[in-house]
Amino acid sequence: MAHLEGQERADYVQDMFARIAGRYDLMNRLMTGGQDLKWRRYVIEQARLPENGRLLDIATGTGDIALEGLRQTPGLQAVGGDFTIEMMLAGKAIPERQAIQWVTADTLHLPFPDAIFDAVTSGFLMRNVIDVPAAFREQMRVTKPGGHVVVLESSPPKDNVLRPFIKIHLNHVIPALGRLITGESEAYSYLPDSTQQFKHPDELADIMTQTGLINVHYKMFMFGTIAIHVGQKPG
Repeated sequence: MAHLEGQERADYVQDMFARIAGRYDLMNRLMTGGQDLKWRRYVIEQARLPENGRLLDIATGTGDIALEGLRQTPGLQAVGGDFTIEMMLAGKAIPERQAIQWVTADTLHLPFPDAIFDAVTSGFLMRNVIDVPAAFREQMRVTKPGGHVVVLESSPPKDNVLRPFIKIHLNHVIPALGRLITGESEAYSYLPDSTQQFKHPDELADIMTQTGLINVHYKMFMFGTIAIHVGQKPG
């Protein structure tokens, strides 16, 4: 289903995440061997949030990144925005995430005024967005001058000796695991497919720069299949 475009793709993604919301966190831990926890810690470190600052985690899902922001930053106001209500409800049911301010929000039309967040973060959002440059423009709009935009995203496997093994994991292990844990093998076929069809890290970095972000850089994880990009709003 990764070939879908426009509103049809957006509708499919929203419905898919609604179906897997209850087991989303568990599947993330299993698919990554728990490494996703380390990536989220790094995202918040790179966001460089000030004490008593304000964070927007867009496509927050169950609020993993927003929660990490609260853990690392005293007095933080953490706003978690997502257009899939079922995902946020699953997160809101977890007691330690009660401090997150949950907001229904689409990354292409953020319901916030200009320049109010010290940082905007996202996890596994961009490969599902129908207009990546527009998403970055919106994220930069609501970020304060000098603030950071930090993106955790999967990356197509590199053409090296590990590529065949990574493709087996993506195309066979993950769908089988998804079917076993969630009963949704289609959703966990879409996610690896969307990863393999997404932009390479250099391409995503170029889009961030073209959008107007500065000091853009990224770091790779998990044999080059995960990239965390960081950009700064001029000011």
